[in-house]
Amino acid sequence: MVVPLLWMITIGLKSRTAVFDIPPKLLPTEWTWSNFVNGPEAIHFPRLLLNSTVITALSVLGGVLTAMMAGYALARLRFPGRKLWFYLFVGSMLLPGVVGLIPLFQLYKNIGWYDTWLPLIVPAFLGGNPLFIFLARQYFLAIPYSIDEAAKIDGAGHFRIFTQVMLPLTRPAWITMAILAFQASWNDFLNPLVYLYSSEKWPLSVGMASFISAFAGQTPDWSYYMATNLLYMLPPLIVFFAAQRYFIQGLGALGSTNQK
Repeated sequence: MVVPLLWMITIGLKSRTAVFDIPPKLLPTEWTWSNFVNGPEAIHFPRLLLNSTVITALSVLGGVLTAMMAGYALARLRFPGRKLWFYLFVGSMLLPGVVGLIPLFQLYKNIGWYDTWLPLIVPAFLGGNPLFIFLARQYFLAIPYSIDEAAKIDGAGHFRIFTQVMLPLTRPAWITMAILAFQASWNDFLNPLVYLYSSEKWPLSVGMASFISAFAGQTPDWSYYMATNLLYMLPPLIVFFAAQRYFIQGLGALGSTNQK
């Protein structure tokens, strides 16, 4: 896992000609730090970074919030068809996302969402990830119902129980969801490529691909590309290592929850 990352750093610090030295050298003889400036400038990195940040932040917020709300309803509320809805959510994980790509594209185009960020953000606010709903439900099932009863005796409703009691108790779960949602949205390439036509609306994932295609017909400047790609990788790495403890707790608790 570390060797490819080290090789990226090495190429990002080499000049364009030194990348193709034979035999290849692990460490560059001349450190070209300007690659980390010239590479991002070639694809308008600040603008693409802002686009990715806005899309990812809203997607994470919507995906985690709606999944926690759905998981709370499926685990703590009693209503007809509760198990049927849960089975539908879990069963939907068997369908690959590419199956609905064409009908969704037609839908978004007909309602005027083509070439906007709405197809990348709005589905997250509609409980778009069944894995998150499953994870939230399993976590809520592990919490004793006596906590709900004590809160109701104190006069708390479901909204207060959810926000002030359940969310703090399920912190590893929604932090795990936030990490997974961040990684998925930040690295999503297919959906922005399909729904976004204007280059000024592209996220970094599409911008990095255009970095190579811009040099069609000639050898890409791999030193620029690797230096820019390292900057593109930094936010997911920082988020993961900052919340690594909660991520491990969140996934590890799946096998220990009381399933009902």
